[in-house]
Amino acid sequence: MPEKLKIGVLTSGGDAPGMNAAIRAVVRTALTNDMEVIGIQNGYEGLINGEFRNMNERSVGGILQRGGTILLTSRSKRFMEPTGQRDAIRKMNEAGINGLIVIGGEGSMNGAHALSQQGIKVIGIPGSIDNDIWGTNIAIGTDTAMNTIMEAVDKLRDTASSHQRAFLVETMGRNSGYLAVMAAIVCGAEVALIPEVTITADEVAMAVEQAYKRGKTHAIIINAEGSNISTTELAARIDDLDVGFKTRMTILGHIQRGGSPTAYDRLLASRMGVKAVEALMDDKHGVMAGLKGKGVEFIPLVDVITNKRKVNMEYYRMAKVLAR
Repeated sequence: MPEKLKIGVLTSGGDAPGMNAAIRAVVRTALTNDMEVIGIQNGYEGLINGEFRNMNERSVGGILQRGGTILLTSRSKRFMEPTGQRDAIRKMNEAGINGLIVIGGEGSMNGAHALSQQGIKVIGIPGSIDNDIWGTNIAIGTDTAMNTIMEAVDKLRDTASSHQRAFLVETMGRNSGYLAVMAAIVCGAEVALIPEVTITADEVAMAVEQAYKRGKTHAIIINAEGSNISTTELAARIDDLDVGFKTRMTILGHIQRGGSPTAYDRLLASRMGVKAVEALMDDKHGVMAGLKGKGVEFIPLVDVITNKRKVNMEYYRMAKVLAR
């Protein structure tokens, strides 16, 4: 008779809207299938410390629409070391946890793989507003972050048009320009700066000047935080060159992480949470749930962590064409 599953679930790294929906789906799917569920507080750090709590149906009531994560999250330096991983495994064994679902970003998937290599049955669920995780078309939280950026830029454009300004808007994206490129398309920006493409401040200024000469009443520049030019330096340079528009700068920051998840993120998180539990029931592990086409598939964690997701440069070219 197969061993009864007692599943642990944790959220790690940066929070993303929709993580609570994934937790809810994991808990309720597991309970429906007569499993026990342990919520692990504070990510891998909580796993090392044994910060465990029993979860039932009511533990996840009313959380579907909430941003952030009810299990809390952190980044754990201790877990990066073999001693920290051994301590985490010991705590799991003491609690009788024989399956683990990790919801988080690239670093979280690295941690999940490390545990998998040591015999722990692990399933990863991608949660990252940057959409920088290889193996899935989109991660939980990305759609909500995109909508937050779009709403902010739409409001900024009203002021930009009224005062004939160039607005520099900094988005998140330390290693990936996904948010910046997509925001440029859906918000009608003149320029997108991303980590994957090197550009000079003078080239950006020239694009803004050309927009002014074509009779535009404003200009929007989207700058990913990981691009080769800081937003502050770029604003100063555009002003120095006197391109027609005066510049204003807005750094969106952590507002992109918060807020109630969109319908898309709630559904995606729910689908992935259900599939993750079903995978453990089928004795499938060492994998991450990823959206491929219209379906959720499982990708080996070793492939997830050894590949890098890149921005689709077709979208980058599209953003440039549509900026006319």
